[in-house]
Amino acid sequence: MTSPYVRRLRLAAELRKLREERDLTTDELAKLVFQSRPKISKLENAQIRPDVGEILNILEALEVTGAKYRRLLRLARDASRKGWWDRYGNAMGDRQRLYADLESGAKTIRSYNQTGIPAVLQTPELISTLIEIDQALGPITYRPHRLAEARTRRQQHLLSPDGPTYDAVLDECTIYRLGVPRSVMSKQLFHMIKVVLAEPRITLRVLRYNTHIPGALMPKSSFSLYTFPEKVDPTIAVVDTVTTDLVITERRGVARYTAHYDLLRKAALSPEESLAFLSQVAEELDDGTGPSA
Repeated sequence: MTSPYVRRLRLAAELRKLREERDLTTDELAKLVFQSRPKISKLENAQIRPDVGEILNILEALEVTGAKYRRLLRLARDASRKGWWDRYGNAMGDRQRLYADLESGAKTIRSYNQTGIPAVLQTPELISTLIEIDQALGPITYRPHRLAEARTRRQQHLLSPDGPTYDAVLDECTIYRLGVPRSVMSKQLFHMIKVVLAEPRITLRVLRYNTHIPGALMPKSSFSLYTFPEKVDPTIAVVDTVTTDLVITERRGVARYTAHYDLLRKAALSPEESLAFLSQVAEELDDGTGPSA
């Protein structure tokens, strides 16, 4: 399916452009369609799922007709569509719902993982341990067992024949600094190796802690890049922060993160070297000869 969130972004940009072409403020458009100004603002910023009937009223108020009317109506219907993640409500958390939505329609995913293991490669044991750590840090806004179920559902899609290609760079520091037991991390690394060897669409590279990257400023956090089958859909960068995920669609911003990723990918170990390295570390953690994790 197409990503409803990506369609909302496109619809938002179209609605804002149409309003501005008519020299209308958000207040003026809101009065024309008997809606509040905040609601119009949220629609134009892709912050809410559109109601198709309300979009029809807006298009009529803006005197949109013909082929453009039909195109925007199709876009509104795609943007309003619900995915499997919506059945979880708040139980899986806003952040994971966003990722599930983007993954549902992505053609390619590229991710730099500075603080965690890629979701597509996580074991149930790691997921449970991370949830326990999160709970210890303070109140959580999701239901643990539902979040774990949703994470598994995401993995099923990403690993399905219709799933996107997935190219990941894993910072070595994550292996040692993530606060999970040795046994959990060892099993996690062995699992990653198994999945990557079995799935040609998944590529994993390890960025060693002592790698020198000339001419580059290091990214300040983990981030992901998404492309989609239709050329009109924008490439999206999602930047991971402590409390939220920043969605970037502006071309310069996306280009900057793409350049970062290309440099990191080039500096990392090759896929073959990466799997050999992970195997060695997993064995060391398993037998207790490696650094604690």
